[in-house]
Amino acid sequence: MPHVITEPCIGTKDTSCVTVCPVDCIHPRKDESDFTVAVQLYIDPDTCIDCGLCVDECPVKAIFPEDDVPEEWKKYIAINGEHYKK
Repeated sequence: MPHVITEPCIGTKDTSCVTVCPVDCIHPRKDESDFTVAVQLYIDPDTCIDCGLCVDECPVKAIFPEDDVPEEWKKYIAINGEHYKK
């Protein structure tokens, strides 16, 4: 069960979560070309190992285990997955 980044990340893109991720599954990083145009960060569902380290690092509380995503933000499960299908 991967984690999912939801609506509170939009416009914030705080990368604290990126630095604690042991498998580099949160993108774009600040050093990636698409960082400035991205509206939020995304977690690769195929790479996430469900360690949860990113959850407490997120200052806007935007990251949830997939099964715990609040109802109003469920669409972000698909949004995160679609980002990595490009």
